[in-house]
Amino acid sequence: MRAPQTPLARAMARLFKRDDAPVSDPITIPSRSESAAEVSPNEALTLGAVYRAVSIRVAGLCQLSIDVERAGKTITTPSLLTRPDVDTSYRAFIEQTAVSLSLAGNAYWRITRNDRLEVSSLEVLNPHDVTIRTNAAGRVVGFSHRGADLKTSEIKHLSKLRVPGTPYGLGPIQAARAELRGAIDLRDYASKVSTASDVPTGVLSASMPLTDEEAKATKAAWQESHGGKRGVAVLGSGLTYAATYLTPADAQFLESQRFSVIAIARLFGVPASLMLSGIDGSALTYANISQEWLGFVKFGLADDIAEIEEAFSDLLPRGQRARFNPEALLRLDTTGRYAAHESALRAGWLLPSEVRAIENLPEVSDIDTRVPPARPTEKAAA
Repeated sequence: MRAPQTPLARAMARLFKRDDAPVSDPITIPSRSESAAEVSPNEALTLGAVYRAVSIRVAGLCQLSIDVERAGKTITTPSLLTRPDVDTSYRAFIEQTAVSLSLAGNAYWRITRNDRLEVSSLEVLNPHDVTIRTNAAGRVVGFSHRGADLKTSEIKHLSKLRVPGTPYGLGPIQAARAELRGAIDLRDYASKVSTASDVPTGVLSASMPLTDEEAKATKAAWQESHGGKRGVAVLGSGLTYAATYLTPADAQFLESQRFSVIAIARLFGVPASLMLSGIDGSALTYANISQEWLGFVKFGLADDIAEIEEAFSDLLPRGQRARFNPEALLRLDTTGRYAAHESALRAGWLLPSEVRAIENLPEVSDIDTRVPPARPTEKAAA
């Protein structure tokens, strides 16, 4: 029985086709001339660090609630934002969009409109099935999806880094293919070395020379007495045995792989602590973890947050604006939140009803007009 897929795995399966490129058998040191070869999203995802970095970004975006503002006031969230695709959930829609941006650098929403030409539904398309059509001046004039031409009014294009001269966004995988190819080469080389049948597991040595027949007979006798193990080399005379198993550090190139994890975390804008990795000379404390989370939201996720907000806002009626609420990612603990609420209430820039809304508590009709209870005074010193 197959194990159930995670939401991220389902999103990836829908967006990206399986990549079944064969892996060569010989053990060779990777050529640096091959390191700049293109790395497909599927191949990049075979690196555990890339999968985790993408899943962290997706999980962060899916935890953000989204509101709609008009004239500076929050209004009831329209159905377009609560369920953009009528055939899937809001979470799945955001997952597919975030995966597309992280792995392809582009995301495409197909727009469905009602009789009043209002946007009624959106569908996330496989970014590799969409081609952007431009005119001689380089301006976008339409899109092609699986052979069908679509107007600019039928597709909403979201991008990662925008590079002048091309309508396509530049994603981390496309921008840093040399680093990713190097990480893939390193992993594959280590795996081949540790599993290759031509690497001896030990050496039998002797103090005097052996003929070929004696060496073969000695090797056969050794293997038979040890359950038929392969890969034992016979050298010299006066038999002694020395194991040649590779150490985990040699086989997996731990330091190099650790560096690759940190490089991938940096590439995707994810804190190293969330990747379960650390940077030499740094110590995790409550204060710097808080700063890491703040930096992750403000800079790591800011590009996707702003891009999705603007895309939704462009599709809403004029005067309405979509805004994500990053509070869910920034709240670290109950004590810290309550202390911040108390400070805001005393300063007068938050109302009790607003605090209850932030904490997802039910509304209380007269909470803002109630007289707050007196604060307990400190007992006089005896």
